[in-house]
Parts: sequence; C-alpha cells; structure tokens
Amino acid sequence: MKVSIIGAGRNRSGIGEYIAKYFHKNGAEVISVLGRTEETTRQAALNLKKYGIESNAYTDLHEMVERERPDVMVVASPSPTHYDYLVKCVELGLHIFCEKPFISPDPDDAKARAEAILEKAKERRLTVSMNSQWPFALKYYDKICGKTEIKKSNRFFIILCPFASGKEMISEAVPHALSLLYSVLGEGEIRDLIFESSREEEMTIRFEYLFGKRDCDVLIKLTKRREQPREFQFGFNDKIVSRSLNLKNYDIYFNYGIRKYKIADPLDLSVRDFMKAVQKKSEPLIGSSHILCNVSLLKNIYDSYQ
Repeated sequence: MKVSIIGAGRNRSGIGEYIAKYFHKNGAEVISVLGRTEETTRQAALNLKKYGIESNAYTDLHEMVERERPDVMVVASPSPTHYDYLVKCVELGLHIFCEKPFISPDPDDAKARAEAILEKAKERRLTVSMNSQWPFALKYYDKICGKTEIKKSNRFFIILCPFASGKEMISEAVPHALSLLYSVLGEGEIRDLIFESSREEEMTIRFEYLFGKRDCDVLIKLTKRREQPREFQFGFNDKIVSRSLNLKNYDIYFNYGIRKYKIADPLDLSVRDFMKAVQKKSEPLIGSSHILCNVSLLKNIYDSYQ
C-alpha cells in the first residue's frame, strides 16, 4: 500500500506526521508529502526520517499523484482545505483517510458536500474514512469502567483542550464528542442546545442527544491549551475516565478512581482499521454513516454558536 500525506507538518496542532508514522509502522509505504511551500514541505519530509520514512516533497497535487502513483491519500491539512482535496482525490481514484472534521462546517451545504463526496467514492469503490480516533479506545473504557449500560435517559461528559479558541474550538474538538456518542448510542439528533462561555478560550456546550426513544444529556467542556499533555476526560453515566501520558515514551493510560490502565494509541488503531478496510474492501469503523451524522450535527452546533 503506497500512501501520500497532505499536511504532514507540525504547524499548530497538526497530526499528519503521526498519521504517517502509524501507516509506516503498520506496513504501508509512505512515499510522498504535499504542502503549500517548498520549504515547509521539504521540512515535513525531513521530519519523517526519524520514523524511517523516506518521502518526496511536492507542492502540486496532480504532479505528486502522476509521479508517485499512491493508493491512499491522507488529508491532514487545515479543515477549510479538506473539501477541495477530497473532491480531487476521489476524481483521481484514491482511497482517503481524512482527519476530522471531514469538511469544514462553514459552508451552508456542508452535509450535501459530504454526501456527494461519499456517494462518488462509493461509485468508484473507494474506501473513505474520517480519523476520529477515540471510538477505538472504547474497549479500554469498558475494561476499566465496566460495559456502559444504556438506559432510557443517559448522561455524557467530555473535556477537550483544542489548540484553537472561540468558534474554531467547535470544529476542531466537537467531532470527537460526536463520534463517541454515535459509537455508543447510535445515530441521533440534537435538542435544547445551550452555549456558556466565560471568555474566548473557554466554552461549555450542553444539549440533549435523542436516539430512538431514548435520550442523553450531553456536557462538553472546551478549553484552549497549547502545552502538552492536554487534559482529556470522558464518560457515560458518571463513569468518567481521564487520560494521562508518559511523555518520555508516549505511553497512554486511562485512569478511573484508583485504577490505571495502559491503552494502545487510538490513532494507531484508527490507521490499522482503515488499512484493513482498504485491503478487504470493507467499511471502516468511521465510515459513511458515521461521517454524515458527524458532519450534520457539527454543522448544527457550529451554526448555533453566537
């Protein structure tokens, strides 16, 4: 499997470098990177060498695809650029692993755009997945907290610390919360959406998630944070885990009460799931229905923020 990366640099909180690392670790050949300028793209390619990746640098998508002939394109550039890259990659016949949000919630027709891309990809038998990695950690959540019992009325709580501030925090961080809700409760809709914001770098989002004849009270807390490790907590029905990191070797742990449980990196598991889906021509865990629900609810929340 030959893989090219759009946005492999580490400007701001970019994750493309780590996605490249895990494709390489799991047996793919990361052959090239695409960026906006020759200087930044060469630097991104140079940074990948520490993982044993030898990649060529490009600033033109069509030139890169023509010369390198990748099977898979990773879209890890800033979210406002996703739509154009997704359209072009489907036209070029490439499987796509796209960082969340799948497309920016700014356009009025965000959901229609996502639907068109996914339908075209289906026609061309291309695998498309969104990298929203925390659903892959749910098996560890169940091990440390016990299996979540879904009731008629439920509660969900999450703390996220995006690099962004203000409204941009919603598009950067809220897809994680929506993916966890979808993975545990299934497709749903939002009612009684409320925002609370004490300053530009903090936001609280509350709403009721309706799924079937049941509901879930949702509380999302967002706080801008630059330094690592950034705080992360989540849980259902008052069973809340917190994440901790060993920054020397990047071991990841879930903590619940006095319990501490080492987990696999969910990003690694997300990449593996996508690679398996491409190879077996199957639907990835974060596939079309998951993506469309995420795009639709994110758009609802984003547009409601004043």
